Amino acid sequence: DPRVKGWLLLENYTPTFIFSVLYLLIVWLGPKYMRNKQPFSCRGILVIYNLGLTLLSLYMFYELVTGVWEGGYNFFCQDTHSGGEADMKIIRVLWWYYFSKLIEFMDTFFFILRKNNHQITVLHVYHHATMLNIWWFVMNWVPCGHSYFGATLNSFIHVLMYSYYGLSAVPAMRPYLWWKKYITQGQLTQFVLTIFQTSCGVVWPCAFPQGWLYFQISYMISLIILFTNFYIQTYNKKASSRRKEYQNGSTATVNGYTNSFSSLENNVKQRKQRKD
Repeated sequence: DPRVKGWLLLENYTPTFIFSVLYLLIVWLGPKYMRNKQPFSCRGILVIYNLGLTLLSLYMFYELVTGVWEGGYNFFCQDTHSGGEADMKIIRVLWWYYFSKLIEFMDTFFFILRKNNHQITVLHVYHHATMLNIWWFVMNWVPCGHSYFGATLNSFIHVLMYSYYGLSAVPAMRPYLWWKKYITQGQLTQFVLTIFQTSCGVVWPCAFPQGWLYFQISYMISLIILFTNFYIQTYNKKASSRRKEYQNGSTATVNGYTNSFSSLENNVKQRKQRKD
């Protein structure tokens, strides 16, 4: 698309590819490097980082909603050249959305530094590594029009998600954070709604390229499969485990939160505890 010619990181694919390869190398080598090292707390920088992404996501959500309204975008199918100046507003915001996917590589790097390697799942790496690359191609070929919908929903979900993670970086706030699983439910809802809206462009086509719509649907299906598996493994199995412990008279859980103080007391003499 000539409207993005010369824009930062969009002129050619090489930088995006290199960043993606470096990301995967760090995912592979980072845990090996940290294996015999003490984990970093990163508490202060995590609060700032998550607050920054919360504000960026809120900005993108607001700008996308107002841009779609100003351009009179059609929900069922919107091409990339009929919104006038609103199209340029959407393009500028979606560049920030693309760039935010590069910033979000830090999610994984913080997991590595804090030695939370159990959180570096196939879903996590797949989602982070693919989004930056997908959005480079989106920005170069379909940087507005029907592309707005998934980014708008995702920006809203990220307002909730990064505000949650920012608050969870403060230990005193953790007992009051009860809505984590609802964020995952929101993500799954986002994928289903995106498939529905994208399918509208297939059923009632406009000048928006059909190939992109089919790709979007396929990618959303892959995320639904992975996120559903994550949800089942994380929440359903944990809930089942807590019920069994309760039925056995265990005091290991209180009000739905795992009481790990006893295990910490047993381990405190064996190893140095992390300070977060």
